[in-house]
Amino acid sequence: MTGHSLAGIAAKLLYNGLIYRYKNITGKPMKPQAVSLEITHRCIARCIMCNIWRIPKEEPELSIDEWLTFLSDDFLSDVRELDITGGEPFLLDDIDLLFTGISRLSKRNLTKLKSVAVTTNGFLTDRVIDKTEKILMDFSKAGLDLVVVCALDAIGEVHEKIRNVKDAFKKVISTIDKLSELRGRYPNLIIGIKTTILPLNIDELEDISKYARERGLFTIMSPCIITSGRYLNKDNKKELQFSKEDKEKMIRFFKGGQFRWSFHADSLVKYLKTGFMRKPCACGFNYFFIRSSGELYLCPLVNMSSGNIKDEEIKSLLLSSNATEFRKKVCKFPECRDCTEPGLERYALTCEGFTYLRALFKLGQRFKLLHSQLGLDKYI
Repeated sequence: MTGHSLAGIAAKLLYNGLIYRYKNITGKPMKPQAVSLEITHRCIARCIMCNIWRIPKEEPELSIDEWLTFLSDDFLSDVRELDITGGEPFLLDDIDLLFTGISRLSKRNLTKLKSVAVTTNGFLTDRVIDKTEKILMDFSKAGLDLVVVCALDAIGEVHEKIRNVKDAFKKVISTIDKLSELRGRYPNLIIGIKTTILPLNIDELEDISKYARERGLFTIMSPCIITSGRYLNKDNKKELQFSKEDKEKMIRFFKGGQFRWSFHADSLVKYLKTGFMRKPCACGFNYFFIRSSGELYLCPLVNMSSGNIKDEEIKSLLLSSNATEFRKKVCKFPECRDCTEPGLERYALTCEGFTYLRALFKLGQRFKLLHSQLGLDKYI
């Protein structure tokens, strides 16, 4: 937490809340502050909750140069966070060149950028460590944080059943251990684990949480999302649905003391009890997602493309009539009622303003802990 006072944060959230509501009514865009880039659809894993790996290898992907050209657009000058995802990002031989380019752009184009996150299944241990260290050296000079998020869905063989890869657990644990060694030399490295909750691993959550606490890792834990958008997993719906007993177990888990200050856990508990998610969303306002093909989606879960960045500049795509109509409908799509995506909620808190402001009034001085854990000071 930096020097922002609670009064200063409250004033900013009030202002943001008023601006957001005007933009929501009119459908007008804001300057993006957070962007997710799926830099490849190729993947090693064959996860039961995701079909991205089924996209044919022959499908064209943007090159590193094309991604960097896109990121140099002046309309992205207010971006604070980048999220690099896949597929498996570390399958790209030149992934470090992308991060080197981002480091360079942070000096003249992406001047408000504070951190870049990359998600990995952790199977390519040697490559992940080699590339990560090169990236960290560049980021240290640029004053940027690197957030590496490893997918971990269970402690042991259940993880292998979910990922459908031999020795999956052994490989990701090795990667986490070696990343932890790097963290000792590079204070700008932040390590976390992401757990997709499924009927198969519903009894593994406490062990995963304990593992993370013992190693100083942050956790992202949320139920799987069934969507024709981001994860292309509509065909998996039957095996991914939770029973009443599953939901009760999740409620008990997320009401535990370790989530005392977790905004997302509170949202999940209410959703699991009511079957309807109520949370702020800023998709299309301060956030959007781009597939490896260059197709832009204002929300990664709503399968509604706003065009391709290879054909039009980002400003034109975000100002289009389709994008305008999308923003007017935010929180009203069928996908919204089942959206348990924690990242989308987090990006929305400071932008939508009022929900987060209510949390500040409720928690008082304790709000500082929540604010620090969420890493949202970069948006104030």
